[in-house]
Amino acid sequence: MPKIRTALAGLGTAALLTTVAVPVAAAAPAGEQAWGACASGNVCFYTGANGTGSKCSWSVADEDWTQGSIRCSWSQTTNVKSVWNRGTSSASGVAYYRWRDYNTRMGCTPQGQRGNLTGTYMLKSHRWINGACG
Repeated sequence: MPKIRTALAGLGTAALLTTVAVPVAAAAPAGEQAWGACASGNVCFYTGANGTGSKCSWSVADEDWTQGSIRCSWSQTTNVKSVWNRGTSSASGVAYYRWRDYNTRMGCTPQGQRGNLTGTYMLKSHRWINGACG
């Protein structure tokens, strides 16, 4: 009897993995739709992973997200979890900073790239840069 239980338990695990894999695959198109919300020429920052949640976007650098010409209402209270650099200028990347006036660089995303951030910090400024993001 123990052999049958082991075999059935193994089948249950396989069935569970199949069940889990289906929703993950089905969720991908929704993520693609969320990323599509960033206009060409802009950099977009999101409160959720994979370009979801609230978004703030710019086509130019901004030294202070709270007082600049474009204000990001959630930047004082909410961590940034994803970014998409859809810039079209000759700049190679967008560097982003924890504080206004480009202080304490937290990362850089190359032109045309998008991805998730650690989501453990707020951002207050960004600018396009030339050279490597590294």
